Amino acid sequence: MATIVLIPGGWHGGWYFQSFAEVLRAQSHRVYPITLTGLGERRHLLAPTINLDTHIDDVVELLQTEQLSDVFLIGHSYGGMVLSGVIDRIPSRIAGALYADAYVPADGQSCFELAGDLFRAMFLEGAANDGFSVPPPSHLDSRATAHPLATLLQRLRIANAPPPIRKGYIYLSGWIETPFTRVYQRVRRDPAWQTFTLPVGHNIIRDAFDGFLNIALQFVH
Repeated sequence: MATIVLIPGGWHGGWYFQSFAEVLRAQSHRVYPITLTGLGERRHLLAPTINLDTHIDDVVELLQTEQLSDVFLIGHSYGGMVLSGVIDRIPSRIAGALYADAYVPADGQSCFELAGDLFRAMFLEGAANDGFSVPPPSHLDSRATAHPLATLLQRLRIANAPPPIRKGYIYLSGWIETPFTRVYQRVRRDPAWQTFTLPVGHNIIRDAFDGFLNIALQFVH
């Protein structure tokens, strides 16, 4: 049995991983699909003060309050920023990290920097209305909510050397606008990483549920 924390991407809450979590639980895994502050059912907490540190704190507090150890973190898209911060903050509680078409930032990098011109323009144009939140793109699930801009702008600070944990990356190759090709090309050359590819779009739950599940089960075994 593995302990797994699922970290959703931008504009998404824990609802995104709910069906995935149910299947993992049916196989006796302990699973926590987290909703980050200001999103999903916590959208009433959306405020200009919510930044990347806030979202890292969300996961750290979950692990500490639930007394979780030997945890496998799985982060999708923006969730990779949060995942990386959690590893740096409490490495002794982490057994592995699986990035699903997600950012893998170095010290001093932000989601805004890594996202590419298309998404940078989307972030800034979206936040022009209130100055601190980015509405979800129209093609997303109706449950998607505005995302705090500061979480995308803040640079991640990594204070410690990478811990010796299991690391994996899933590259979703089926969408033209992907900013993750360079990430995948970099990590697949590193023997410390396991890499996987699925020929689908960015919505891994909708487009590759079974493939994602097989990879996740293999990774946490």
